[in-house]
Amino acid sequence: FLPAMATGEKRGGICLTESNAGTDLQNISTTATRDGTVYRINGSKMWITNARHGNTFLLLAKTDAKAQPAYRGMSAFIIEKGAPGMNVGRDIDKLGYKGVETCELHFENFPVPAENLVGGVEGSGFKQVMTGLEAERLNVAARGLGIARAAFEEAIRYAQRRITFGKPIAEYQTIQTKLADMATHIEASRLLIYSAAEKRDRGERCDLEAGMAKLFATETAAEVSLEAMRILGANGYSKDFPVERYYRDAPLVVIGGGTNELQRLIIARNLLRKYKDNG
Repeated sequence: FLPAMATGEKRGGICLTESNAGTDLQNISTTATRDGTVYRINGSKMWITNARHGNTFLLLAKTDAKAQPAYRGMSAFIIEKGAPGMNVGRDIDKLGYKGVETCELHFENFPVPAENLVGGVEGSGFKQVMTGLEAERLNVAARGLGIARAAFEEAIRYAQRRITFGKPIAEYQTIQTKLADMATHIEASRLLIYSAAEKRDRGERCDLEAGMAKLFATETAAEVSLEAMRILGANGYSKDFPVERYYRDAPLVVIGGGTNELQRLIIARNLLRKYKDNG
């Protein structure tokens, strides 16, 4: 699967979220039932990127709906379009991220070859997915950094060209203060991301560092894109300039990959573990 994905022959997506299960993945209701040489998938998934034009997906389902705790009965599968029983639902009309489709997926006795069970053993899916979420959070953090940088670069370029009262607005102290804060937050985001990524490259756990990077970089994306819009004034609100797109795209990275409210809980839990008071 991976070589074909790397060449673009296969276009992928991740089927985790459901209408009643996003942050709380243990609450999913999609099931995978063994039927000879295949598993039968039943249920629905929500907010699936690449759902309409993609063809290969990682899907999380319950192979043992009675398991306690619930995560012990969850398994991950690699599924491909082609067999009957998978239907792409509506395209979700989003605020931003218009460049990629996000849809519902519905499954009715959809067959998946048994060898497509990731790891070959039932019950490991939740752990596999959560381990992968570290990488996803770094990815989302980097996307947030990209949005922030793009918005900042557009704003500082505009500030040097826009003339009011006989001089560029970049010469006004109020604009300079905004630019200084924007650039500082961007650089801090970059360093947090690099630090977490280096730790992951070494094979170490980095849920604390990834959570910090994701939280700070995506909040920076939201703040910097808004400040860029303010610097551009009415032009920032117009589709003649790209800043309004950055402003619409930023909220998704704040929400995606685990909400920033969840990141704060992950960070706090890891800090309490790291600085445990045994006195």
